[in-house]
Amino acid sequence: MMSLVRLLGFTTLGCGCVTGRYREVATNREIVYVEEKGPGCLHQTHRRNHTLAPARHGAM
Repeated sequence: MMSLVRLLGFTTLGCGCVTGRYREVATNREIVYVEEKGPGCLHQTHRRNHTLAPARHGAM
């Protein structure tokens, strides 16, 4: 099932990964996706086109 989302912005993490912040229109929930994995990133949870848990994306 797909949902409509609105782009809020991009962030580059300390590991080099780029994340995109989105807001789901129907539920107003904020979602963070890994848009691009950094070339030197060693975090296994940072996978391209996958979501990050809220506690994880700000900790880098």
